[in-house]
Amino acid sequence: MRKNILFIVALISASVVCAQDRNQEGAAFGRNGDRNSGKSLRQRDSKDKKEKPPITEYKIISFKKDTTYLDTTLTIQKDYKFNYLRRDDFELLPIHNVGQTYNSLVKREESQHVLPLFGARARHFNFMETEDINYFQVPTPLTEIYFRTTFEQGQQLDAFFTVNTSPRLNLSIAYKGVRSLGKYQHALTSTGNFRATGSYITKNDRYRIRTHFVSQDLLNEENGGLSAEGLDQYLSRGEFIGEAGEFSDRGSVSVNFENAESILLGKRFYLDHEYALIKKTDSTNTGLAIGHIMDMTDKRFRFDQTAIAPNNLLGSAYVSGAIADNVALEDFSNQVFVDFNNTWLGRLKLIGGSSNYNYGYNTILNQVDGSGNQINITNRIKGDVYSVGGEYENNYRGFQLFADGMTLVSGDFTGNYFNAGAGYELNENYRGEAKISASSVAPNYNFLLYQSDYVNYNWQNDFDNTETQKIQFRIKAKKIAEIEASYETIDNYAYFTKNTDSVIVPLQSAESIDVLKVKLTQGLKFWKLGFDNTIMYQNVQGGDGIYNVPEIVTRNSLYYQDQWFKKALFLQTGITFRYFTSYTADAYDPVLSEFYVQNEEEIGGFPQVDLFFNAKIRQTRIFFKVENFGEAFSQNQEFSAPGYATRDAVLRFGIVWNFFL
Repeated sequence: MRKNILFIVALISASVVCAQDRNQEGAAFGRNGDRNSGKSLRQRDSKDKKEKPPITEYKIISFKKDTTYLDTTLTIQKDYKFNYLRRDDFELLPIHNVGQTYNSLVKREESQHVLPLFGARARHFNFMETEDINYFQVPTPLTEIYFRTTFEQGQQLDAFFTVNTSPRLNLSIAYKGVRSLGKYQHALTSTGNFRATGSYITKNDRYRIRTHFVSQDLLNEENGGLSAEGLDQYLSRGEFIGEAGEFSDRGSVSVNFENAESILLGKRFYLDHEYALIKKTDSTNTGLAIGHIMDMTDKRFRFDQTAIAPNNLLGSAYVSGAIADNVALEDFSNQVFVDFNNTWLGRLKLIGGSSNYNYGYNTILNQVDGSGNQINITNRIKGDVYSVGGEYENNYRGFQLFADGMTLVSGDFTGNYFNAGAGYELNENYRGEAKISASSVAPNYNFLLYQSDYVNYNWQNDFDNTETQKIQFRIKAKKIAEIEASYETIDNYAYFTKNTDSVIVPLQSAESIDVLKVKLTQGLKFWKLGFDNTIMYQNVQGGDGIYNVPEIVTRNSLYYQDQWFKKALFLQTGITFRYFTSYTADAYDPVLSEFYVQNEEEIGGFPQVDLFFNAKIRQTRIFFKVENFGEAFSQNQEFSAPGYATRDAVLRFGIVWNFFL
C-alpha cells in the first residue's frame, strides 16, 4: 500500500514539473517573439471558451404554450412564493404543519372542466394537475434545487433537472418530497411529487410533441383536531406546564385521536402532439395543423383508522375493528383538433373529444334509513361522454381578442363552459383586460356518491349542475398599481355541512349566491426601501351562512434591499404583516378530506407578523424567515380552522440554487 502511495505522489510530482517546464518554455517562446506572444496565446484561449448563453435562452413553456424564461432575481414576490406550494399563498391559511391542508380565505377556483372532479379537495392543494406541468428549452443543462426546513423532524426538497440533448429534443425530470413530523401529536406529513417531461420538434418544424408522466403520493396523519381537553390546554386554561404556565410543548396538547391517516395517490400520462399540413412562415400567411391530446389519469384516496374514533366523534361504524375507506377514479380522455392560423383572421382551433370515466367502490351498500326504508347505494359512476369545443385568438387594432369553450354533446352528464374577453396594451406600463365566463358542471364525484365504513358517510345523490356566470376586469399600471375585480353569480352551489344531528351531509343551495371581489396590488420603492401591498375586499350576497369568506384580506411588506460587498451579495430584509377580518371559517373533516360549512366558531381578526432576511449570491437565493414573530412574546391562541391551531413562531431556513452546466 505504501509503495502505491509513493508511486502516485511521484507521478503527480512529475506531472507538475513537466507542466511548469511547458509553461516556462511557452513564456520564453513568447518573449523571443518567434511565433506567438503570451498575449496572443491568452486571446486564443479566451476565444476557445464558449460564451455563456443569456438567461433569456432558458425558456419555460406552460401548458397553454405561453413562453417565459428562467428568473434568478430576488424580489419580494420570490419571498411570497418560497413555501411548500411554491406559489403565492396570499389567499390561503395553512394548518399548523407543513404539507397539511389549507383553509381558503378566497374560495378556490378550479380549472375549466365539463366532468365532475375527484373528491378529497383538501388534499389537492399540492396535487399537480395537467395545467401545472411546464416544458423547457435550454441551451445548456439546467438544475434547480429548492430546500427548506420544516417543523421538528424532516425537510422539504424540490430537485429539478432539464437538458436539451439536441436543439430539438428536451427532457426533464423532477421530484418534490416533504416529510415533517409537526409539533402536535399524530400530525406527520409525507408527500412526493415525481414528474418527467419530454418535448420534440422535427427539423422541418412540422411535427411537434410534448408529453409528461406524473406520480404523486400525499400522505397525512389525521388527529381530528384538538379535543375538548386539548382546546383548554391550547387556550392556557389547563394544568400548568413550563415556566409560562401554558402548554408550550405542543406535543403535550390532547388531540381527538392518534390512529388515522389519509393518502391521495395519483398517476397521469399525458401526450400532446400535432402535425402542420401547411406550415406558417414569413412568406406564408396561413398555417393549418391537426393534432391529438391523450390524458390517462388514475386517482385514489384512502382513509385508514386502526379503530373507531372515540366518543362517537365520527359516529357508529359497520365494522368493529379497523376503518378502511378506499375510492378510485380512472379517467381516459382523448381530443382531436384542427388548428387554423392566419395573419389577419387570427387563430381558430376546433376540438372534438371523448372521455371514459370510472369512479367508485368495490361493494354495493344496502342501508336502512330512520323510517325503516331500504336504501341501496350503488358502487360505481361510470360511462362515456363526448364533447366539442374550440378556441379563438386574434389581434385587432391593438386589442387582443380571445375566446374558448367546450360542451358535452352525449353521455350521462351534461356540462359546458365558455370564456371570452379582450385585452388592450397602451404601452409596456399600462394594460387593461375584460373577460366574461359561464359554466355548468355537475358537483364533484364525492357529492354524488360516497361510501365509508362509518355509517354516516354513505350517500347517493342526483344533484343539479352548478351554474356560474362571471365578469372580470383587470387594469395594470406598472409603476402605480394593479387592480382586479370580478362579480360572480352561482346557482345550485354544492357544499358539505353538519345537519341538526351533527352528521356531515352534502347539500345544494336553493338560492343564488353573488360574490364581489376586488383586489389591489401595489409596489412602491424609494431609495433602497420597498413597500408592497396586497388588499382584497369580498362581499357575498345570498346563501346566508353557506359561502363564508373574510371581508378584508391584507398583506403588507416593508423591506430594505441593497448590493453589498462590491455587489457580490444582494441583500433583502424586512417585515410582512398579514391580516384578515374574523369570519366563520369552514371546518375540516378528516374522513372526506374536505372542508364543510359551519357557523358557530369564528377565526381571524388577528395580525400575523413575519420577519425575513434574504440574500442572493450569483444564482443562489438564501431565505431566512421568522414566521408568526409576535407569538414568541405571547401565547398563541389562534386557529386556522375550528379545532386546528395556526402555526407558532418558528425560524426557518432555505435556498433556491440554479446550476448552469
